Amino acid sequence: MSLCKWVSFLLIIHLLNSSQISSSLTSNGFSQIPPKFLALAKRNDFYDWMVGIRRRIHENPELGYEEVETSKLVRTELEKMGVSYKYPVAVTGVVGYVGTGQAPFVALRADMDALPMQEMVEWEHKSKVPGKMHACGHDAHTTMLLGAAKLLKEHQDELQGTVILVFQPAEEGGGGAKKIVEAGVLKDVSAIFGLHVTNQLGLGLVSSREGPLLAGSGFFEAKISGKGGHAALPQHAIDPILAASNVIVTLQHLVSREADPLDSQVVTVAKFEGGGAFNVIPDSVTIGGTFRAFSTKSFTQLKKRIEQVITRQASVHMCNATVDFLQEEKPFFPPTVNDKALHMFFKNVSGDMLGTKNYFEMQPLMGAEDFSFYQVSMPGHFSFVGMQNEAHSPMASPHSPYFEVNEEVLPYGAVLHASMATRYLLDLKTSSLSNSKDEL
Repeated sequence: MSLCKWVSFLLIIHLLNSSQISSSLTSNGFSQIPPKFLALAKRNDFYDWMVGIRRRIHENPELGYEEVETSKLVRTELEKMGVSYKYPVAVTGVVGYVGTGQAPFVALRADMDALPMQEMVEWEHKSKVPGKMHACGHDAHTTMLLGAAKLLKEHQDELQGTVILVFQPAEEGGGGAKKIVEAGVLKDVSAIFGLHVTNQLGLGLVSSREGPLLAGSGFFEAKISGKGGHAALPQHAIDPILAASNVIVTLQHLVSREADPLDSQVVTVAKFEGGGAFNVIPDSVTIGGTFRAFSTKSFTQLKKRIEQVITRQASVHMCNATVDFLQEEKPFFPPTVNDKALHMFFKNVSGDMLGTKNYFEMQPLMGAEDFSFYQVSMPGHFSFVGMQNEAHSPMASPHSPYFEVNEEVLPYGAVLHASMATRYLLDLKTSSLSNSKDEL
């Protein structure tokens, strides 16, 4: 055989082997990973372990950047698994690592903080901290990511790269995701995935959508100052309550009269403080609220007009007003926008896990998520996992003092996390093999 023919023969064998490897990885194991993980996570010992963790977190809720005991619990569990981690990241955050320790890198995120509200649900594991409650499911999210860490660690030899586990502080307005990004621990990450429990879907159902999913959001607070006086002699006073009332009414016109009806926006005044007596006009009042939009342009315009309306309407009533957008303590959240390719990937993985009939396309929501900070820096995907038990009455919505978590959702979230990470790294590996083949 001539040298030329020999080289050609070797190239053909190499191409055939590469093709067989790629085909084997794609058909032989990928679709079986999610159901395999789900069977493991539904084992009694695994499920009971997750329930125990979730209840310990629920009993001891901590607000943003105060998650000292929660992060300690996370670190303890990671150490038991033999998972390495960095701490502190972004004040109280924990970032774990499972896999080869080498590229490629994929990240999974869970939020750890609670809300400043009194729990009204009477049960054995009710919050032990007065005025604080896990009313948005972050205790479940943290537990799910620990469950995913356990699954991934037990199957570490199958990982074709490194999974970064992000236990994030301060999602509820504190912008913990922004601080995680600024810490630089995700600079080499190819993609990041996050999820949230929801009472709007039945147990074992998932939903998401490509493109805009959740709105960008910001907060504002304004102090409107007049001149206090006796309520019986209003002519000698300058009434800031009257001025604030007109401000609030005019703010509602920003959406109803100025915004494109097809461009969803919200302005809500949810705080009004002023006065302490029935017969005294106060010197000043404070109002505050939130504004939301799906586009940066609309969001910026809303911010500009909110400040103009407050200051100018106050002036009409001979009052002075100052507006604070609270960006230091409550940074503006960008819109949550799902990457197109990652959304198709999510549908494939969740379909293998639960069946395609259990995926539901959702409409955009005006709620906000600081997961969007990750998506500004890297491709990201956010989804919702159902937990409504159809045999019981409808569960309370998030941020309600009556909010509850159906703990049967824990295995689903853990497995979705673990499956997404494992499959993503395998997909990158086969893609790399395919690229090598194409180059040859």
